[in-house]
Amino acid sequence: MRTESTMNVDRDNDRDKLFLGICMALLPTAFSFVLVSNILGQLKTEFILTNANVGYIGGAALWGMSISLLTIGPFLEKIGLKNATKCAFFGHLSGVTLFLVGYFFAGDPSAFWILFMGAIGMGFGNGMIEVAGNPLTAALYPDRKTTKLNHFHGFYMGGLVLGGLIGWAMSQIGSIGPVNIGHWTAQMAIVYIPIFIYGWLLFPRKFPKTEIAEAGIPVREMFRYTFSSPKVLGLIGLMILTLGMEMGPMRWIPDVLQAAGLHGILVLVWISGLMFLLRMYAEPLVKRFSPTGMLLGASALTFISLLLFSYVEANILPLMFAGAIFAAGIAFFVPNMIGLMTERFPKAGSLGIVLLIGMGFVGGGISNAVMGEIADSYLPEALDEQSTVQILEQIERKFPAYLNDARQAQDNPEALARLGYREVDVQNILDRTRIALDYYRQNDQFQGAATGNALRALIDTGIPQEAELTQEASATLRPADNYGGRMAFRWVSPIPVVVGIIFLIWFIRDYRKGGYRVEHLEKRQAADGSL
Repeated sequence: MRTESTMNVDRDNDRDKLFLGICMALLPTAFSFVLVSNILGQLKTEFILTNANVGYIGGAALWGMSISLLTIGPFLEKIGLKNATKCAFFGHLSGVTLFLVGYFFAGDPSAFWILFMGAIGMGFGNGMIEVAGNPLTAALYPDRKTTKLNHFHGFYMGGLVLGGLIGWAMSQIGSIGPVNIGHWTAQMAIVYIPIFIYGWLLFPRKFPKTEIAEAGIPVREMFRYTFSSPKVLGLIGLMILTLGMEMGPMRWIPDVLQAAGLHGILVLVWISGLMFLLRMYAEPLVKRFSPTGMLLGASALTFISLLLFSYVEANILPLMFAGAIFAAGIAFFVPNMIGLMTERFPKAGSLGIVLLIGMGFVGGGISNAVMGEIADSYLPEALDEQSTVQILEQIERKFPAYLNDARQAQDNPEALARLGYREVDVQNILDRTRIALDYYRQNDQFQGAATGNALRALIDTGIPQEAELTQEASATLRPADNYGGRMAFRWVSPIPVVVGIIFLIWFIRDYRKGGYRVEHLEKRQAADGSL
């Protein structure tokens, strides 16, 4: 005979398995992000894509995520948690499959669109896991929301580490006998493994209702409360700043560390690995300091790390130390912000979580753009004037011939493959070079964005016949990009101070009221008198 204690153990086991499944569902998100980044160079060469093309493919994941977060996320209460995870599974599976199908269309103009739509599909799946995973975690562990949200988001960082190491190892090994495991198709096929694992773990199990549904609160009331609560809207505003502090600097940190001799993908592994460990062992910190106290500490650490990055040039050990402090800071922003929303404002439900994450990505995009503008404005100060002018003038003089060769071969895929570049690539380099030189000749100084873009166009395209010139351009641009990035760190470093002051006030107010308090929703009585 089964006792109530035995039944509770069974429920706990099923709950833990369901949580493991939704955590595993973050691995395709992490794998797709890091592996697509790792294979963009191969895609560009094999499909003869432009820099803009690969940029669109690389950015499509965020677009797909935005679609699912902002169009489907607000209606999670109607869709249900299990159906949302099924949508994620379909997005992941169809996205990876479509991406791989692109292999059979190499040389065809439609190949780009196949790859692009495949990336969109993967991004859609990524977003649906965020839509379902955070409310599911809150519903599974109503008394440990912040701790388990740290664990949930820790799996993403762990996936970045694992996926990054797998991608790096496969690229380094190359071929094993007749099989080229470094080829982009082999790397992308790896994403199938976590997709099928989380499908196997999740779909046979019964999903709980969301907190809002369990409490019997109408969806319209959730919407009305969310958009009318100054505190909820204020927390969303803070998320714009906190995720901006994470995503903006993350764009530049690899560049700074690479200038010190560390491989780009290993930079991501280093920071992500530290974030994984911190999130997985966050429970003692959550209990000791509360989410607001941890966010205060995260703001302080982020401020310190940004200052360190702004002053350290190319000394690898201090830079890795700064990276560790940065990881310790930003590791706790997203899970603890979501924890605050679910624990202090549970009536906002899944809508509050979706808006928090979605608007956070907006902040990340803005931060990226702002830091880029700052970096470009300081770039001319670190450029060697003589070397830069010589490079640009060589492009102006020599590249019209390459443009003519590409035009003659544009209707011959084999000839284009032998050349290694397309008309649009050379035209892009020439156009950007002329803009940079025109400004320099008229003003006797460089314009940062124009000059940087001209040099990057040459470096990123990689005209095989101009390998020496490309190396010279890279050697000229690298220290200037490093300096511009460091100055961008310095300019955004006051933001975590402002955010930290807000969390300090919040922490003090909680302390005066007896400490951090978790709010719970009470079940409402149905029309027939039942709960």
